[in-house]
Amino acid sequence: MNKHTLNLTIVMTSVLVSSSVTADIDFHGYMRAGIGVSGENGQQVRFQSNKVGRLGNEDDLYAEILLGKELYNQNGKSFYVDSMVALLSDGSNDFEGTNTSCELINNSTDVSCNNDAQFAIRQFNIQSKGLIARDREAVAWAGKRYYQRHDIHISDFYYWDTSGSGAGVENLSVGTGKLSLAVLRQDSGDVNVNNFDIRYAEIQLWQDTNLELGFNYGLINETDAQKAGIGDDPLMLTAEITMADVIGGLNKTIFQYATESYGEQMAGLGAGNNPDATSNDGVDGYRIINWGVMAPAKNWEIGYQLVYANSSFDSKDDHSIFNIVARPMYKWDENMRTIFEAGWFTEENDNVDSSGSKLTVAQAWAAGSSFWARPELRVYASYLSDYENDDAFGTGNDSEYNLGIQVEAWW
Repeated sequence: MNKHTLNLTIVMTSVLVSSSVTADIDFHGYMRAGIGVSGENGQQVRFQSNKVGRLGNEDDLYAEILLGKELYNQNGKSFYVDSMVALLSDGSNDFEGTNTSCELINNSTDVSCNNDAQFAIRQFNIQSKGLIARDREAVAWAGKRYYQRHDIHISDFYYWDTSGSGAGVENLSVGTGKLSLAVLRQDSGDVNVNNFDIRYAEIQLWQDTNLELGFNYGLINETDAQKAGIGDDPLMLTAEITMADVIGGLNKTIFQYATESYGEQMAGLGAGNNPDATSNDGVDGYRIINWGVMAPAKNWEIGYQLVYANSSFDSKDDHSIFNIVARPMYKWDENMRTIFEAGWFTEENDNVDSSGSKLTVAQAWAAGSSFWARPELRVYASYLSDYENDDAFGTGNDSEYNLGIQVEAWW
């Protein structure tokens, strides 16, 4: 070991063991992983999970690790650093890294390459409180972050998610609610696009019922050389009503209207981000969403969603979709539960029909009795059906089953 390497090792070791670095670090995350088999397709298949539900219908290993630390807190002002890395893989082998293995196909010149895993920096930002004297709880931030994401957990459907690199101020006290302003970069290929995000939340309508309003505008910032073929700037309007006490649970009703490439995302089940800068088809789209979790009896909880969406184009037929998913859960005791999930969808896209369903039964054990209790270990069986494609799961197979074990956790 040479002198420079030794000095570097000493410095890094000192940093790692320093109490000022390791003390009070916040550690959060999410993970799901498991193993499964299908009837005719080897490793279990994944079929339209956003539309028929995700339980017993996921074939990946996914993890997020979040580390955060308050760097400064004096005189009512604080600075906090937030970071997250993510891993996505198919869980097919022991050592899953970023190495790429390639091989010739049938002794030809065609090459097939496989990446074991994908790693990504999902968040890295600084958040500060106390910089606005009249509103100490307002947060000024800059960097890359998950930004006020809205999703339906049972289908992993993100209907309002403008996450990315940007900056903003959130939770400003304005009137009876909270105002958040942000701009986030969401390029379309090599065309720069900036999403201007305005939200006004916590508007109380009546007891236990709040309203949130949102406006998103995708400003396409093309260069002179890119002007040809660039479409109009898209926009999206969102209204979300949250009822906090409905049959022992919560209920959310969402209305969204969007234009241009955000309009395409309505029936495409997009999140109001990453617009297509070349979209120029006069699109209008809307969707109505209702989802929630209710507890009709002591030992029962039910998660559910209903989604209807439509996108209308100038030059082709409409794209419309309707789906319904229900996840009833019977709790045997504090930790053991039996879970059912049924999902169905019908879709028409430019006069092409598709439709399908899924039914899952799972025996599970969780860290508590709540619908949201995690970690949760599941043993499941799923039956999948495609009503329009006779070869959806292989030649002559319009149905398939999965058997597997999965764990899901967040902390």
